Amino acid sequence: MGMSNLTRITEFILFGLSSRPEDQKPLFALFTVIYLVTLIGNLLIILAIQSDPQLQSPMYFFLRVLSLADMCYTTVIVPKMMVNFLSEKKTISYAECLTQMYFFLVFGNVDSYLLSVMAIDRYVAICDPLHYVTVMSHRLCGLLLTFSIIFSYLHSLLHVLLVNQLTFCASNVIHHFFCDVNPVLKLSCSSTFVNEVVAKTEGMASVMAPFICIIVSYLRILLTVLKIPSATGKRKAFSTCSSHLTVVTLFYGSISYVYFQPLSSYTVKDRIATINYTVLTSMLNPFIYSLRNKDMKQGLEKLINKIRYQKDRLSSAWSIKIHGP
Repeated sequence: MGMSNLTRITEFILFGLSSRPEDQKPLFALFTVIYLVTLIGNLLIILAIQSDPQLQSPMYFFLRVLSLADMCYTTVIVPKMMVNFLSEKKTISYAECLTQMYFFLVFGNVDSYLLSVMAIDRYVAICDPLHYVTVMSHRLCGLLLTFSIIFSYLHSLLHVLLVNQLTFCASNVIHHFFCDVNPVLKLSCSSTFVNEVVAKTEGMASVMAPFICIIVSYLRILLTVLKIPSATGKRKAFSTCSSHLTVVTLFYGSISYVYFQPLSSYTVKDRIATINYTVLTSMLNPFIYSLRNKDMKQGLEKLINKIRYQKDRLSSAWSIKIHGP
């Protein structure tokens, strides 16, 4: 009876966001636009920070890394999803699935820890401004970034190795648009007890640790700001945190909704919520940071003016080459 049932699955089928054929092309168009906006927006943030001497503080250093991580995070998921929108056979090999899961976890955790580090940066800047340059030194920034990356890689490796120990011998249809941990675990015909225990302990700790760090940092910031006598000073202090707080709310709000519930209750609503922190947050981050941050807005304006200037120079040189002086 079950030699066929015990055969190791070599590929999965990604159910996607919709099974209706008429939805595939509109979804492809929508996510193509989202993906291009995400890449262009985050690339502009990176170039603006790189080219503007006034944006060389630790805050913008971490924002530049966050933009790079967001580009990678979205790239792990969206291109494959776009291919599947136009494919009749929406398959992904077992190895590709685990690879996608691994890098999804890596960049998701890097995002989480960078948001935590940025909260610490804001805390030092507001609560201890006289020692900001000394505390947030290049060495400390490098160490914080190194820890965020190394821990994220190790955490992700643990979860993927545990998934690789499972047996998949029944359905191979993943009811999701990418190889997320919970939908893959639901397909296993072997015990997922260890996976679930690790997810609820180490996994939750790895998410809650940076989140608690953010909460503590902002409570300290709030207490400090309330002591500022002038309304203008309070407003200025809060304005430096508003962009970061908005991103934190979007990111952690949707993650909490999806992951802090039993595996058996994973439904289509979770797929929609997952879009928030895998796709939409990465797209919105450049707009949030540029629209709500005066220095960032000025940096982007300088970059766009430089691009226009270079474009005009190239156009003039090309025109002279063709038509003569």
